[in-house]
Amino acid sequence: MYLISLPYLFFLSFKKKYKDSIPARFFLYKNKFFNKNNIWFHSCSLGETKSLKPIIDKINKEVNISVTTNTGYEEAKKLSNSVRFLPFEIWQPFWQKKQQVLIVLEAELWFLLFFIAKRKGTKTILLNARISDNSYKAYKRFSFFYKIIFKYIDEVFAQSDIDKQRLKEIGAKNIKVIGNIKAYNDIKITKKMIKPINTKIITLASTHEGEEELILKTIQFEKNMKIIIAPRHPERFDKVNNFLENFSKKNSLNYGRMSENKSISSNIVLCDKMGELVNIFAISDIVLLCGSFVKGIGGHNPLEPAYFGCSIISGKYIFNQKVLFDMVKNIYISDIDNLNNLLSSKLKKSYIKEKVDLDPLFKSIGEKACGMK
Repeated sequence: MYLISLPYLFFLSFKKKYKDSIPARFFLYKNKFFNKNNIWFHSCSLGETKSLKPIIDKINKEVNISVTTNTGYEEAKKLSNSVRFLPFEIWQPFWQKKQQVLIVLEAELWFLLFFIAKRKGTKTILLNARISDNSYKAYKRFSFFYKIIFKYIDEVFAQSDIDKQRLKEIGAKNIKVIGNIKAYNDIKITKKMIKPINTKIITLASTHEGEEELILKTIQFEKNMKIIIAPRHPERFDKVNNFLENFSKKNSLNYGRMSENKSISSNIVLCDKMGELVNIFAISDIVLLCGSFVKGIGGHNPLEPAYFGCSIISGKYIFNQKVLFDMVKNIYISDIDNLNNLLSSKLKKSYIKEKVDLDPLFKSIGEKACGMK
């Protein structure tokens, strides 16, 4: 199967999205294993990797981090000098060395990752574990396989009681419920943005294909309104820019890109710079949390806009984020037809209802391994 896929992988490696990850993961190009026997975190995407920051800060020492995506890799480099792409499974027996502990996030249930780690004498932990409503049936269908994987996982830290029950059904053991680690984040702005006087800023956060057009065609623009659009994936920046340029001209609106102009004086602004969304939330009045107005995505994390007290509106497709939504008070769920009425009404500010205590995790890792005082 690997050999059959080689021509396709070679073709994909020329795309910007995969130019680093595919050569590293499937061909071990510039991807040697970690030099030090250490605490090893493995995450997949940007969001998961970002959630590790307060944990790593508290550990207070250099850690190893492996990832599977380019965006995750760039974020991981901000947290550690020891970052790698996780190789494809066939390379695991040759690539892995013994580590103090392996901590894998959420649903990265790779058999050989855990099997080889245990064979090398590494303690294994599954952190922030969850099974969404959408994927529950698939996990149950292949529970015979997951039961084998969980034989090689020492401890599981689940997001909720429902996740604990579902994980138990597919073979997990030693499960503790500690909540979602994303709620543990100490969210900070990286720079202070200046909000124009007497304006209402509406941010379309983490938009996906089709959502920009769907939402903007629904909104009735007001004189004091400014809209900021932040696409979820950087590779869509140019395509979204083309749409917004045409949309703005047709509707006689000013338009600007953050990469070209640091101010947000235009009626519509494209956030085409990574790492700016938190800074935007800090000055936003309303956040439309996207990935939820079209089917198949499952919503996005509401904790960051809630941290800044934004009024949050989401679509109804939030099956991947239900645990996080339960942590936030005053989120409005709306379909497209009712969106404009909701935007013109008086909305309550959102806030985070609960925090996460990760002491059980640090106790499991061990104070000596963490380097904590």
